Amino acid sequence: MTPDSPSVVRLNIGGKKFCTTVDTLTQREPDSMLAAMFSGRYTVCQDSDKGYIFVDRDGEHFRHILNWLRDGMIPNLKDSDYAELLREAEYYQLLDLSDVDFSHASLKGVFFSRANLQCAKFRDVDAEGSIFHNATLRECEFTGANLRGALLAGANLQSANLQDACLIDCSFCGADLRSAHLQSADLTNTNLEGANLEGANLKGAELTNANLKGANLQRAYLRLVDLRETDLDGAKLDGANLLGAIR
Repeated sequence: MTPDSPSVVRLNIGGKKFCTTVDTLTQREPDSMLAAMFSGRYTVCQDSDKGYIFVDRDGEHFRHILNWLRDGMIPNLKDSDYAELLREAEYYQLLDLSDVDFSHASLKGVFFSRANLQCAKFRDVDAEGSIFHNATLRECEFTGANLRGALLAGANLQSANLQDACLIDCSFCGADLRSAHLQSADLTNTNLEGANLEGANLKGAELTNANLKGANLQRAYLRLVDLRETDLDGAKLDGANLLGAIR
């Protein structure tokens, strides 16, 4: 393949220059912004500097974006760099982050809405105030994570492990938490209205002032849990293990 091949693409990302191919930009993430730009459906303007296409973004992390598109590898970065890289991934609409290990990282206020994070690891992360609205989080590992004030409304958390996690003031409205592990999690003031917790394990969970209106708690494990300050109006409790629960 020659440098002048039609499939070669020259990019100027915020002043940093890259050379790649149409296949790299379109095949791994066909629904991304980059794939759309080079799908042939749109006219892409080139600047006068040897045919480079200019994108007004920070080019510092774009090499990581390209490497992800080439081979699906996530780089090992300093905690402070993860949030910056994720902002760039969000801009380019590259939201398949399944199986990524974010353990022990600082992810405060990071935007993960609609991302595919299935089987990702968030052990002991500080993700206070992060946004996981409608994200796919099936079988994710959140053991010991700080998710205080995080938005997880509509997220799919089937079989996710949230043991010992700080979930104070979180929103799980309408979330799918079937068979989730919530042992000893702090759910103080957490909004679980309409959430599906069928078969979830809440042994030892703190539920003070939690909102479980209309939640599905069928076959959930609530043994010895203190429910006195929990709003269970309209909640389904058929088959739930409530032995020794305080109500």
